[in-house]
Amino acid sequence: MNKENASKLWKIIQEAGDYLQGQLPDHPNHPKGRNAYAHVAICVKSNFNASYKDIPDEKFDEVIKYIEFLKQNPN
Repeated sequence: MNKENASKLWKIIQEAGDYLQGQLPDHPNHPKGRNAYAHVAICVKSNFNASYKDIPDEKFDEVIKYIEFLKQNPN
């Protein structure tokens, strides 16, 4: 992904983390609460099999749609 798109995507990931703060269900491995920012980044990496920086530019809109899906379906 080019630098400009990667920067935009990182900002969207951070905004999604802000939105999900306190909404993720409890988990025994995270007794002090889950990190919403890490959750979004890990889900993106898992779904696209690449770090957000390494996803092709052609998938930019698809990644944004997936992040919106994560916001609507915190798990």
